[in-house]
Amino acid sequence: MDCADYSDAALVLVGHGSTLNADSSSPTHRHADWLRNQRICRQVVECFWKEEPSICGVLRGVWAPRVFIVPLFISDGYFTEQVIPRELGFCKNGQADFPRSQVRGGQILHYCGPVGTHESMATVLLDRASRVVKENPRPDNVPFHESRAALVIAGHGTSNNENSRKAIENQVERIRAADRYGEVHAAFMEEDPKIQQIYSMARSSEIVMVPFFISDGLHSFEDIPTMLGESETDVRSRLLLGQPTWINPTERRGKWVWYSRSIGNEPGITDVILGRVREMATGNPDAIRISY
Repeated sequence: MDCADYSDAALVLVGHGSTLNADSSSPTHRHADWLRNQRICRQVVECFWKEEPSICGVLRGVWAPRVFIVPLFISDGYFTEQVIPRELGFCKNGQADFPRSQVRGGQILHYCGPVGTHESMATVLLDRASRVVKENPRPDNVPFHESRAALVIAGHGTSNNENSRKAIENQVERIRAADRYGEVHAAFMEEDPKIQQIYSMARSSEIVMVPFFISDGLHSFEDIPTMLGESETDVRSRLLLGQPTWINPTERRGKWVWYSRSIGNEPGITDVILGRVREMATGNPDAIRISY
């Protein structure tokens, strides 16, 4: 974080949450706790679309004169451009075009972009990939070299939201520009190239896959390991026993594969959150007064 003073500001983290997956909100709570302990801002609060505390009521408990609202989402889309702004009162009826900085009463409210599209997310993805390999060396003790390995960023992909794919492809381009891995690819659950295709897509005999999701759940714990070649029976048995559903590294089709947990659990996400705050604080000095 820069040396700017945010002691007069509140930070609101917005997560999706889930009524089916109790761990869905864990990354949001974890990052909020860390940021509260750092005392960078006067207040740090979290809210959710599918859990309590809810998005629509969160601002009633925020009293700081400056408020920065950061969505913990991967891409721009329906939730970040319509649902969250509507629930916070930034726009009426989910309209897509609205002022990102608004004066309401005695507060200046800043609605930031989602963490997943920030340029610094590329560093977080690289850190996550490095950690999973470092913590899980090959059983034959062959040294791992990034320059000879393939890094795959895995996402959902959907024809309903082109930004979902774009967010991942943009991060892939940034990582390629860093020139650390021999190959960098995007792979998707529902679009081409699909996750199942990485064995033919990657030239390297070593593949590191990082799922580009904020929280772990059905997709990261079950669907993707199955797509990588684990049997559904083994995956479900391991889940019931509280074991990892993918053993790092696993040799599959002549390639060693490391598979990490979702990116939302990475500690570096807090730096991305603060990057979004800094971006709005320095780039949006003026705010439009709104009274609905």
